[in-house]
Amino acid sequence: MSVHIPINNIIPFSLVDGPGARCSIFVQGCNIHCAYCHNPETQRLCVGCGTCVRACPAGALRMVCGAVEWNRDTCVKCDTCIHVCPNHSSPRILYLDAEQVFERVRSYMPFIRGVTCSGGECMLYPNFLSELFGLCRGVGLGCLIDSNGTVDFAEHQGLLALSDGVMLDLKCWDDTWFASLTGADGKAVRKNLEFLAERNKLAELRVIVTVNRNDPEAAVRGAAGALGERVASTRLRLMRFRHFGVRGEMEGAPSPTDERIDAIEGLAKSLGFGTVVVS
Repeated sequence: MSVHIPINNIIPFSLVDGPGARCSIFVQGCNIHCAYCHNPETQRLCVGCGTCVRACPAGALRMVCGAVEWNRDTCVKCDTCIHVCPNHSSPRILYLDAEQVFERVRSYMPFIRGVTCSGGECMLYPNFLSELFGLCRGVGLGCLIDSNGTVDFAEHQGLLALSDGVMLDLKCWDDTWFASLTGADGKAVRKNLEFLAERNKLAELRVIVTVNRNDPEAAVRGAAGALGERVASTRLRLMRFRHFGVRGEMEGAPSPTDERIDAIEGLAKSLGFGTVVVS
């Protein structure tokens, strides 16, 4: 029986979530909590505190049996609900199964090349992903996973076989930095980096560059060492931290300078990365 999972958003056409035009699917829920998260409303499930109900200017939310109910027709998408939520959540969630999501995806054909599942952390729902990817493969759509890398991909090789690969976030290399930024450690991420590369499933490695909140230079060096000869075939994306959408301790934090970004790009190229993209 298909499992219904919480879906935060489905973007019909995206040009930034993998090659070509893609449908991007954002699940609700994450197992780490990054200080720089640009989608903090996707981190947790709603606990029904009612704060958003009282704040909604359109009256699109109400409490029903202790849970928040969202009226899509009344909602004006002003985002007041997610701005006032004390739980890094959103009441604008749809519980859908793979077939229901696929029906939406199929309606965007033939204008998309594939789907990308993100979040939150989409690897918290591997059975959903396997079913959705199987359906998408059946109509010729590619399938990518955008992951924070903290779920062991070695335990989900059937899902990997259905996917074109993983866009893997390498938030920090050192565990002290990783814990400070996310509340967890990066051992699983480093393991997944090597595992995915060995199986030609590392579609893109992503390193964010912040000011004094992570170690991007060390991450680039560490990844290059772990990849070995495979570094030449690895696509690396360096992402400049921007404060838009960020809430909490890094709200309003500065972005790195062009000079620092250029220096890290030069470092990556000197270490042999085949493709280096700055965004």
